[in-house]
Amino acid sequence: MDILANYGTILIIIAALFGFLMAIGIGANDVANAMGTSVGSKALTVKQAIIIAMIFEFAGAYLAGGEVTDTIRKGVIETSLFAHQPDILVFGMMSSLLAAGTWLLLASYMGWPVSTTHSIIGAIIGFACVSVGTEAVDWASVKGIVGSWVVTPVISGFFAYVIFVSAQRLIFDTEKPLFNAKRFVPVYMFITTMVIALVTIKKGLKHVGLHLSNGEAWFWAAAVSTAVMVAGYIYIQRKFASREEEHGFAGVEGIFSVLMVITACAMAFAHGSNDVANAIGPLSAVVSTVEHMGEITTKSTIAWWILPLGGIGIVVGLATMGHKVMATVGTGITELTPSRGFAAQLATACTVVLASGTGLPISTTQTLVGAVLGVGFARGIAALNLGVVRNIVASWIVTLPAGALLAVVFYYGMLAVFVG
Repeated sequence: MDILANYGTILIIIAALFGFLMAIGIGANDVANAMGTSVGSKALTVKQAIIIAMIFEFAGAYLAGGEVTDTIRKGVIETSLFAHQPDILVFGMMSSLLAAGTWLLLASYMGWPVSTTHSIIGAIIGFACVSVGTEAVDWASVKGIVGSWVVTPVISGFFAYVIFVSAQRLIFDTEKPLFNAKRFVPVYMFITTMVIALVTIKKGLKHVGLHLSNGEAWFWAAAVSTAVMVAGYIYIQRKFASREEEHGFAGVEGIFSVLMVITACAMAFAHGSNDVANAIGPLSAVVSTVEHMGEITTKSTIAWWILPLGGIGIVVGLATMGHKVMATVGTGITELTPSRGFAAQLATACTVVLASGTGLPISTTQTLVGAVLGVGFARGIAALNLGVVRNIVASWIVTLPAGALLAVVFYYGMLAVFVG
């Protein structure tokens, strides 16, 4: 307790730096991941993707990232066990942020799309086991996380396969692909916006005090989606009016490029509102515990500076280190076109909505990679780069223990510095 009284301000400053590092890791890996399909399909350039992500990720993190957050993400550890030693919880959360941030930056440098959620959870499990004991960990939730390594990519891969095949049947394999693209792409716009709007409304808006019932959420999602569909129909009819049918698939992919820009903007906003919590959850736990002089609360109001710190960190990470993960997801797994990239993004969004409704532990990264695999599989196993897929799966398995091991090392390092 004396440590919190004597070093409180220093601990908050160090924790803020570690939280910023974690946010940079999220930007370099998770966001780059979400933008990879748009860049790989050439619907957006790297520069355009970074600008879109900068605006919408920051807006999502700041506007809908949450005024109140669970201090410990996913209920992985039992905080009441730290009631008599709150300084241990503070050191543990700080070491978890540093460990997860370090692993994410290393993975981003290697071009591996890993899970930021699993990185921070692994780190929290690691410090809890060595500080209090294995009884501090909710092992049932850990089993759910391990299960999601298989379940999540399979679900999103299935969705992507179905969406891609539907586009083939309705548009590409017809006598008039451009004509049918003009007819059906606005419908895809409606479905896409509907799914993304539901993610944002259910996950994001409740944080800014807008608690909508299920009926209200569906009504507003449908209203926004209808508006986007109508605007998209008018825009496509005008922009592609002069295109002759012989332009064929190039014109069709051009129409899907318009759709990809919409999904990229919306996914960035939804992602910012959701995954910024991986950085600010442990950070707000540290700040709350220090400010309350060791009293551990299950929920804490976020200090005004934490959300913008997370938002800025995400943007910095994407702009400086995001290109390698973008390349892996966008071009390394399978060759993407705007229509294939769209199928992957819509499948990802559908899986996120399904998971948030059922409480399934989920990783955006694994969802998207599974969707890209589904698109590749729809074209035949030869369309997949199995070497890249093998490396990605291996990096997923390593993430949880790597986060735990680094957290243990950093935890003992902090004890040595502050306790002696």
